[in-house]
Amino acid sequence: MNFTQNSNPIRWIIIIISFLIISIILWNTYTFFQIFKNEERIKMNLWATAQKTLINAEENTEVDLPLQIFNNNTTIPLILTENDSIINYVNIDEEIIKDKTSALEYLNELKKENEPIKIIYAPGKFQKLYYGDSSLIDKLKYYPIALSLIIVLCGILIYNFYLSHKVASQNKLWAGMAKETAHQIGTPLSSLIGWLEILKMENIDESITFEIEKDIERLQTITDRFSKIGSEPKLELKDVVELTSESYNYLISRLSNQIEFSFKAPSKPIPILLNPTLHSWTIENLVKNSVDAMKGRGKLQLEIEEDSHYVKIKVTDTGGGIPKKEFQRIFETGFTTKKRGWGLGLSLTKRIVEEYHKGTIKVLQSEIGKGTTMQISLKKT
Repeated sequence: MNFTQNSNPIRWIIIIISFLIISIILWNTYTFFQIFKNEERIKMNLWATAQKTLINAEENTEVDLPLQIFNNNTTIPLILTENDSIINYVNIDEEIIKDKTSALEYLNELKKENEPIKIIYAPGKFQKLYYGDSSLIDKLKYYPIALSLIIVLCGILIYNFYLSHKVASQNKLWAGMAKETAHQIGTPLSSLIGWLEILKMENIDESITFEIEKDIERLQTITDRFSKIGSEPKLELKDVVELTSESYNYLISRLSNQIEFSFKAPSKPIPILLNPTLHSWTIENLVKNSVDAMKGRGKLQLEIEEDSHYVKIKVTDTGGGIPKKEFQRIFETGFTTKKRGWGLGLSLTKRIVEEYHKGTIKVLQSEIGKGTTMQISLKKT
């Protein structure tokens, strides 16, 4: 059964159900909001009726009910006006009303929140009741926003978890494939070593056996590289100048003779903690990437510099250059501008430099049509 094909419908069903649940929650919140708004409108109409009754009450009229209605309002802020003057207020800070500017601003806010209630208590005479939303209504206003933010945060967390799980699974798969590749190469390699010893005993031209021996050593190095993927490599105190020079010189003899190679480095040893096999792989990946960028023709320079804290290895080519927007993307697994290739070289290089050697790698500079400089920075011991 193809799990990927079957998991997509399930994923979409979960997304649709989640969307429906969210929609129902938001709709219920809106419905509750409208119900409470209507209830508060009814309370304010009762308050206005009580006010009218109190105004028109004669000396012996019972006013207990209007007063009770007034006293029951402990949450809804209101301002009562007559002829555009404030004559009463409830549930509003007294300091606001004392200051005419603040009182006017607050009144304007109430006008925006709800339609005022007109209290006609005599022909041609009326008062206006302006009221705002209670604290409960204010909380309900922000509830959908808070809910949406929570949902977005949960979505981000789920996505990050899914992405991390996916990356971890891919890393595990690549590590397994690399170790299996090393294992598969190991068997014929052992056989080749045996055949090489036989050739040596047959007095074959030493130049031939020497080149075969070098290539067998190269295969052993490649096998060692693949076997180290997914495991913590052992770091040794090595001269970075010597190791880099050896890897570089080996590649020069096997790459295009239409490339002008150069190497600049301090004349003294620079010992730092390295894994020789993985460092060699790093240099190889950067050099081959530069050669591919130049399409086998141009100038390539490898330079080693040092300061008080870091050793910097720069690889400069005269290739087509890299757009600035892709400076970070080139290190992503699977990203490649070539028609052939899996886009693993720079991704592996970044992992070796940053995870194993605790250094950094970046595009130091690049210009379209002129070339690129890649830089590795490694801490000195």
